Amino acid sequence: MREVRLGDVIDDFCVKCKRIMNHSVVSMVGPDPAKVRCRTCYNDHDYRHETAPPPKVDPRKAALFNEVLAKVQPGAEPVPVEPVAEAKPKAKVKRK
Repeated sequence: MREVRLGDVIDDFCVKCKRIMNHSVVSMVGPDPAKVRCRTCYNDHDYRHETAPPPKVDPRKAALFNEVLAKVQPGAEPVPVEPVAEAKPKAKVKRK
């Protein structure tokens, strides 16, 4: 692999586009890129080494899916349900 420099174009997962897109290297820590800028939406974020975050599974939806699956295909293997940390609800903003 060739050495990466500031301004080089590399592939990375864009947190805003939710895809692997072309990015420009914005900052470096030693020989590795630290921050990148998406060349599609111009969003700056940490370099993620082209890996997408794991999908969030809502345990309620998975439980309902398993219930329906059991009715449609008795004996089918259920989808594993992993507990997900509950996100804090966003504060509501009153607009006039």
